[in-house]
Amino acid sequence: MQRWPVLLFLAWVCFLFFAGIGLFMSGFLLTRIELASSSSCSDPLVPPPWERQSLPPGSCWAPQRFAKAVLVIIDALRFEFAHFNPAKASPLPYENKLSFLHRLATSQPRHARLYRFRADPPTATMQRIKGLTTGSLPTFIDVGSNFATYAIQEDNLLAQLVQNGRRVVFMGDDTWEGLFPKKFFRSYFFPSFNVKDLHTVDDGILQHLYPTVDSGEWDVVIAHFLGVDHCGHKHGPDHPEMAKKLTQMNEMLRSLVDHLGNDTLLLVAGDHGMTETGDHGGDSEKEVNAALFVYSKTPLFGTSPPEEPEAVPQVNLVPTVALLLGVPIPYSNIGEVMAELFSGDGDAVSAALQQLSVYHINAKQVDRFLHSYSLVAQDLPAEQLQHLQELFSSAMEEHTQLLAQVQGETLVPPELESRLGSLISRFQLYLREARAVCTQSWARFHPLRMVGGCTLIAASCLLCYVASELAASSDSFYRRYLLYPLLWGLVVAVLLGLAHAFTQEGLDLLLVLSWAAAASQLGFFWHWWGQHPKRVRLAGSQPPLATVSLRERLRAWLRLAFPMGILLFRCGAMFSDSFVVAEAQVAPFLLASLVMLLVGKLHWDGRLTVPEGPKQQLLGFSSYRREIWYLLCLVAMLLVCVRLSGFFHQCREEIPQCRPSLFLSPLASLRNTRAKNLFYLLCVALLAGLVYAVRSWLRHYGNLNSSDPLVLFVRWCFPLVVLCIACYWAVASSADDSLGKLQELVQVAVVAFPWAVYGLASVGLLLLLCNPMTVFAKDTRESAGSIVTPYLGVPSSEVNFLHVIPQIYKRMQESQKSRLERGSCKATVAAYGLGSVYSAALVIALTLLGFLLMLLHSERLSLAFLLLFLEAFVLLHIHTRAKGLAGDAEPFSVPWYAVISWLLAASQFFYSTGHQPIFPAIHWNAAFVGFHLDHSTNLLPAVLVGANTFASHILFAVGCPLLLLWPFVCEMPSSQRKKPKEELQEVEEHMMEMRLRECPEKFSTALLQLGLKYLFVLGTQLLACVCAAMILRRHLMVWKVFAPKFLFESLGFMVSSICLLLGISLVMRVDCAVSTWFSQLQLR
Repeated sequence: MQRWPVLLFLAWVCFLFFAGIGLFMSGFLLTRIELASSSSCSDPLVPPPWERQSLPPGSCWAPQRFAKAVLVIIDALRFEFAHFNPAKASPLPYENKLSFLHRLATSQPRHARLYRFRADPPTATMQRIKGLTTGSLPTFIDVGSNFATYAIQEDNLLAQLVQNGRRVVFMGDDTWEGLFPKKFFRSYFFPSFNVKDLHTVDDGILQHLYPTVDSGEWDVVIAHFLGVDHCGHKHGPDHPEMAKKLTQMNEMLRSLVDHLGNDTLLLVAGDHGMTETGDHGGDSEKEVNAALFVYSKTPLFGTSPPEEPEAVPQVNLVPTVALLLGVPIPYSNIGEVMAELFSGDGDAVSAALQQLSVYHINAKQVDRFLHSYSLVAQDLPAEQLQHLQELFSSAMEEHTQLLAQVQGETLVPPELESRLGSLISRFQLYLREARAVCTQSWARFHPLRMVGGCTLIAASCLLCYVASELAASSDSFYRRYLLYPLLWGLVVAVLLGLAHAFTQEGLDLLLVLSWAAAASQLGFFWHWWGQHPKRVRLAGSQPPLATVSLRERLRAWLRLAFPMGILLFRCGAMFSDSFVVAEAQVAPFLLASLVMLLVGKLHWDGRLTVPEGPKQQLLGFSSYRREIWYLLCLVAMLLVCVRLSGFFHQCREEIPQCRPSLFLSPLASLRNTRAKNLFYLLCVALLAGLVYAVRSWLRHYGNLNSSDPLVLFVRWCFPLVVLCIACYWAVASSADDSLGKLQELVQVAVVAFPWAVYGLASVGLLLLLCNPMTVFAKDTRESAGSIVTPYLGVPSSEVNFLHVIPQIYKRMQESQKSRLERGSCKATVAAYGLGSVYSAALVIALTLLGFLLMLLHSERLSLAFLLLFLEAFVLLHIHTRAKGLAGDAEPFSVPWYAVISWLLAASQFFYSTGHQPIFPAIHWNAAFVGFHLDHSTNLLPAVLVGANTFASHILFAVGCPLLLLWPFVCEMPSSQRKKPKEELQEVEEHMMEMRLRECPEKFSTALLQLGLKYLFVLGTQLLACVCAAMILRRHLMVWKVFAPKFLFESLGFMVSSICLLLGISLVMRVDCAVSTWFSQLQLR
């Protein structure tokens, strides 16, 4: 069996796809260019003083209104959390809890005001911090670095404060430590990533907040509370814990105001909102609608507040706070000042003049930034920049004229007030249009890279299809279609590297890898075209019309058309945002449709009707009828599984009438103790049922008879793993109810039990890798009789145990017979489990992976995993029965419908395990299963969250070789029906999977073809997502629907392809062990 060439070919194909994904992503998800420039007090942006006064000491650009400021960030403070509605008689847990803000705003309307604080998507914490400090817009791709923060190099508010001698004290979310290293006068950081911890960060802040404020050794205090956000992630907003947390924040603000001086500005802000499930990251109304509360003990506003709170973009806070504190506005800011905070106590004209002054500074700063940015980047449209320049120039000209008239006192107050209002409106128009232009244009695309990546992926799909057809027909397949293309790619990579070395230019590794991938693809197609002339291909692709009937040709076409039609329909749906949004219902429908089409095709071919005639009596048509009914029952069972899987779906914001499944929330969120206990017992019972089913299957095929370490592990450690998972579920669901010393014990158990599962599963996988054989061999002595007898199942008595049960390679049988004929002393070998040795290893691996993945999900989603295993088992049997009824003459070939249905099931259970291809639906809790405190590295939480998200991809990809193995395990009925009754009475041993070893070349080719078909279907789906994202890149829903779908599909492809290689590698490891076992047996 050729093991390494198969793995190398599949790995090379995966590399081709990865190169295409990387190249397309580099053109589709480019970040904007960050300018290195920074503002300073000496910049010529200050207007001529209209009252001939110079700036007071300590001020830059504008007079300083406040000496100190306290910024309280309550993470995920949605506007509804801060808004008080006295008409609500029975408010929800998150409503009317911040009553102190309402009392301040109503009792002191000129001192306090509440705003709707509009966040720019993506609504992840790191991106919001960047927006709140730089005044700029983070791009879509930045969301991927939310938990791998990088120091902000762009000019920002904290840098300006430090540069101008202000002391900044921070306490709270340690995300700020990575963004602003060594920027704080004093800091108290607390771990932020453990979303199950509601109190550590908040209690740490409260311990330092009031002493710090009272000490006076600060100019700006930033306190970033996380309890509300973590409570939303853990329980959702509609939970009593949210009421407790918001009440705590209300008391904190009440006490904080008492400690503030008259020269201090208080800002209470939410960085983003949250959905009804407590998540965030997207751009739904509830996620972008945060709250901002402004308060000062000195009057701030010159007018009464509006009836409805005003909506303010978050970037507007940066220029406002900078000018209020007397420091320059950050260089890259595109926000607009909140002019009402600069009104002062004077009359309307005086207030308008002060507002006009800050608008003038703000407009000049934005114009300078746009001019500098347009010199280094070409992503801002020239015509729109020209229009903005005209707006700015006309406003500046009028501003100069107006100031001259004010100094000459040639305008009377009513006319002056009207002119000032008109000019302020023009500056507002300029600033808002500039921000809109940047918002629209910073989705920077690189068309050539996008087209190149799309082409690489399309060529890789074509290569998979062609190679799957060539693998069985070429004698020197690997030399022509693997070695030569690899040499082509290597030569191109070396040449590009040398060219970069000689030109001394920066080496773009992604471009080099992409060109190498393209060259290797070209080498493959070049050799394919040269070895297979067009006339040969045409002659071999379809039979002559004269010798094949129309019905036969139609059947041959339908054999490929039905599954490919379903695949093309799924790919076409990727271009519709409605279909992408509703894909949780589309994927199960397509799976059910494909299976029903398979049944219809069998009926069309006459395979579901029992032939009549005396000859059929000899062939046992009763067993044939039994096979038909068995197939129909399996199809019915599959439809039931598909229907039941719909009870575990997560909802998208685009479907307002949808309600998320109750099974998604952890048991700890249930308030009804009886319901919690019933669900717990059901989950544990079904988990135990899974172990019983796996062990029964292994015992049925004789794979639990030996005393090897792996078999002992399956016997004793599988129940132990179930016990550890059950104990973890028990303590995790009651962790919030425990008190005192019991609480400490629970905290230890919540970490210990997952680690026990991790350890046991790791030991099992290592045992599987070291010795995957689950075969029990027994040597006996006999005086006479046959060497081999048919396999009759698991031995039921001692007599049967002594009787020989052979599942051994035919060549060994012949060798034993020849020794008997020579009169030598005969040794009979009984081998239990040899006929299912490949499948047994895969089933054990899948069970261990299932334990790990169920641990990373909430307790009740274990029901979805059990449904996943049942549906996979049903699909394998449908494939086996359909293949047997169809009389397939190619036992080493897996038909396309089986591969496509397998992948549709993987997509179906991606949604049925509570996931959606959107960032708010990611289960971040998985990063802390088995970890009580924060992680020291981002790699481990990324692996845990990735395993949680792509659990179905992992299981179905690792289990993909079962599509090839299962018909052999079940001993295809068609092979028995075709033999006369007399021959059946003669012994034909159930060789099962040992038939694969009769033709090792065909076995390795079959694994290669299966892997290529799997990658072809995955790649076709990926290609559809890539094309949809590229073609619809200016679509209204591109960042809401198509871009997240592309990212999830790309990551899913990478996870699936790697797990596919691992699954095929496991089969080859078993094959190597089987070869060693036979060699050792022959030496006895």
